[in-house]
Amino acid sequence: MAFPPKPLLHKNRLRAMREVIDMKQNQLFKSILEQDTAPIVVCDLEHTIVYMNPSAKARYHKDLTGNSVKNCHNATSCEMIDKVISWFGERENNNMMFIYHNEKENKDVYMVALRDDNGTLIGYYEKHEYRNRETNKSYDFNGGIK
Repeated sequence: MAFPPKPLLHKNRLRAMREVIDMKQNQLFKSILEQDTAPIVVCDLEHTIVYMNPSAKARYHKDLTGNSVKNCHNATSCEMIDKVISWFGERENNNMMFIYHNEKENKDVYMVALRDDNGTLIGYYEKHEYRNRETNKSYDFNGGIK
């Protein structure tokens, strides 16, 4: 029985280790998104919703994955989405745009660029930052945050 040369075994072992690390990182990143209490809607550059976290699904009362985010906005908003995406594409450091403040919910809403390892724009997401002061006790092991 012939065995592969040692350098090939080493490369295969490194590739397998990278795949395990990538899988673990993906699980960690997905968990971050799933546990965030703010809605997160991720879109590709064709404006297709590719991911909604549970908070987003609850806020919008359904899973819109696979639909165009533009179907959820009026013509003026769609035009602004296109302008922001164009601005993201102009420079690698154009990565976050303030969209509006929602006074009723005391939150700011942003569009955030998503880039690959080479800095190429691959998508975007809507980020909600709530400004309300936390009302839970610090380190409340009996209640936590619901």
